[in-house]
Amino acid sequence: MTAVADNTAAERFELREQGQLAYAAYARREGKLFINYVEAAPGLRGTGAAGRLMDGIAAQARTEGVRVVPICGYAVSWFRRHPEHQDLLD
Repeated sequence: MTAVADNTAAERFELREQGQLAYAAYARREGKLFINYVEAAPGLRGTGAAGRLMDGIAAQARTEGVRVVPICGYAVSWFRRHPEHQDLLD
């Protein structure tokens, strides 16, 4: 599994695969992680890269003990499809 990096300067989680980037812009406030936007480079679309990115974000949130607030449509639908991570939602 490719590691998801937390680019705190850019306020986004990043996943690099095949020399391309998938990322999730976020905001952190009061012990919560707001997922504002998820984007994948055109070459990564349809490969599952955004899902792997979200898996990494969920793992990071669990490690940090923060609650997740999905804002963008992709993040909302990803959490709906992954009941094993429902406990992270605020």
